Amino acid sequence: MDVSVVIPLYNEKESLIELYDWIYSNFKMSKYSFEVIFIDDGSNDESWKIICELIKKSNNVRGISLVKNYGKSQALNAGFKHAKGNLIATLDADLQDSPDELIPMIEMLKKENLDIVSGWKKIRHDNLFLKNLPSKLFNFSARAISGIKLHDFNCGIKVYKKNVIKSINVSGEMHRYIPFLASQAGFKKISEKEVKHQKRKYGVTKFGSERFINGFLDLLTLWFLDKFGKRPMHFFGLIGSLMFSVGLIFTIYLGIDKIYFNTNSRLITERPQFFIALTTIIIGVQFFISGFIGELLLRQRRNSDKDYTISQIIPSD
Repeated sequence: MDVSVVIPLYNEKESLIELYDWIYSNFKMSKYSFEVIFIDDGSNDESWKIICELIKKSNNVRGISLVKNYGKSQALNAGFKHAKGNLIATLDADLQDSPDELIPMIEMLKKENLDIVSGWKKIRHDNLFLKNLPSKLFNFSARAISGIKLHDFNCGIKVYKKNVIKSINVSGEMHRYIPFLASQAGFKKISEKEVKHQKRKYGVTKFGSERFINGFLDLLTLWFLDKFGKRPMHFFGLIGSLMFSVGLIFTIYLGIDKIYFNTNSRLITERPQFFIALTTIIIGVQFFISGFIGELLLRQRRNSDKDYTISQIIPSD
């Protein structure tokens, strides 16, 4: 199998047949064998029924149904796990990503021997204030923190080598940062291609404005894990040492001042320096404890169970 096209979806019944026909029309004229994997992320419309009908009509279609709506990252992870292609492509199911871009992106990846080719929706057909401007700010932050020069981290259309996608685990809401995750895993050959972005034809977007806040918090998490994920004591221990040292200096100062200089002055506990010393020492100790706990958890960590449950796979692996 040359290419697996992984498509997560939630309540996209109107677009599925049109989307598959569009993908098929592109691949039938190419030299690549392919499969299309639809991951139904707990849809409550007739999406799964339509996927089953497509499976009956075509040997190129596979379907994975999740028992409830887990989110795009978990749906992608399920699709990646069951993909058989040497290359893995992703598309959103809402027809805003054009399948016409897939073959050129595959050719670009192979010609330049890249690990990832990411789409760049340079011209967007979204609301300026609700999506376009927040997206630009989000991508600017992602570039600054990750060091990866992509214009559109969250573009749904991407192409990966199989070993890239099989080496990372996409959980939580980390689908926005798959290039960052891949870079952390050692796959540095990442590039982008400008792609056509289309207006939504059916339904409404399933993502609210809170995705940008969540995305920024996830970005900070990835930055921390990249810098200190294997040595949490270096982060917590440094801050703890600084705080404890400040508290210790104030404590020594108060002791010397009380014993030798101001023996008849007010009680130490009535002086503001006492509370600074007490607070910083307590905070310093807490940071030390956090660092120790992080080191212990890191040493005892095991691969966690997958954070989604599949109800059905057609056809079975």
